Amino acid sequence: MNKSEKFVITINRELGSGGRTVGRKLAERLQVKFYDKVLMESLTQKYKLTINEIERIKAQKLSWWDEFNHFYKGFLANFTPSADPELKLTSTNVFETERRILEALARQESCVVAGRSTFLMFKEWPNHLNVFIQAPLLNRIDRLARKRGITTEEALHILEEVDESRESYLQKYTDKSRYDTRNYDLVINMADMTEDEAVDVIMAYIR
Repeated sequence: MNKSEKFVITINRELGSGGRTVGRKLAERLQVKFYDKVLMESLTQKYKLTINEIERIKAQKLSWWDEFNHFYKGFLANFTPSADPELKLTSTNVFETERRILEALARQESCVVAGRSTFLMFKEWPNHLNVFIQAPLLNRIDRLARKRGITTEEALHILEEVDESRESYLQKYTDKSRYDTRNYDLVINMADMTEDEAVDVIMAYIR
C-alpha cells in the first residue's frame, strides 16, 4: 500500500479484541477519516435499536421494515448520486447497501474502515490494506466485561452470539470465512500487545 496516494485500510476484528481502538488510533496517526459501523450506527440513531439487535436481525433471513427503504434512499443519496432510488432494503441486499455506502466514502478520500466484511468489500480496491485484529477469548471476555460493566458470564454470552452472527452474516452472501487468514494482508494477535503497539506494527508494515 502506498500512503502517498489515496488508500483504504480495512480493520476487521473480533469483538473485545481492541480492534476498533486500533483502527481509530491508526486513522489519527495517518491523519485520515475513520469509519466504523456507518450503516448500523445510523440505524441505531434513527430507530433506537441496539447494535446487538441489529446484528441478530441481519443474521436472520428476514425482510427489513419498510421504512428502512425510505430512510436509506435519502441516506444513500447523500453519499452517492448513482444509488438506485427504488432500492428495497431487505436482508438479502443489506450487504450490497453497506458496500455502496463505504465505497462512496472511500472514493472521497483516504480512510480507515472497520467492519466484519470490509476485507471483502475492498478486496479489488486499488491501494488497500486488509488487517485482522484478534485476541485470546479470555482477553476478550475481560475487556468486554470491564468496558460494559457486566459479568464475565454475560460477556462470554455476548461474544458467542456476536461471533456466530457475524460469521453467519458473511457466509450468507459469500463463500468466505472471516477467520480465514488468507483474506488479510496482516493479522495481529493482541494477546501481549497494546493498541498503540498494534498501530506501530501496522505503520511498520506500510513502510
